[in-house]
Amino acid sequence: MKKASGRVAFTGLLAALALSFSFLEGLIPPIPVLPPGAKLGLSNIVVLYAAGSLGLPAALFLACLKGGFALLTRGVTAGLLSISGGVLSALVMWLLLQKTRASLSLVGVCGALSHNAAQLCAAWLLTSAAVVFYLPFLVLFGVLTGLLTGLVLKLTLPPLQRIERYLLQ
Repeated sequence: MKKASGRVAFTGLLAALALSFSFLEGLIPPIPVLPPGAKLGLSNIVVLYAAGSLGLPAALFLACLKGGFALLTRGVTAGLLSISGGVLSALVMWLLLQKTRASLSLVGVCGALSHNAAQLCAAWLLTSAAVVFYLPFLVLFGVLTGLLTGLVLKLTLPPLQRIERYLLQ
């Protein structure tokens, strides 16, 4: 398979995986101690992989695709929050992967915290400054989910890299 068509095919597989994770997360009932709408961020595993493997354009594409999916399935507010968080998170993770030797877990934590920060800013613009009271919960949850994102990616990296090598040869 030619390299360009393999890259498109692999990006399509990652998109399907990210949307599948987003759908599955939507099936998980709300956790009472978390802010409304808080998710595990499993689809960010895919964005983190794309940021390190395929580059910023692919990571931003996936983040926007996930935001579009949220828009279609959960409404305008969820879509705007998802796109704002996803775009900043993809940019932060890509920068860290390009400019540092940070571990995947640290990159995942920084991605989750930047995702939450962008969502908090968007929520502030859409509602009121009262959303700032979610900050402690978002920081704690962002650290935990970011660690999870990095760990899961580390465990699934070898098969993803084999698929990518196969499609890009």
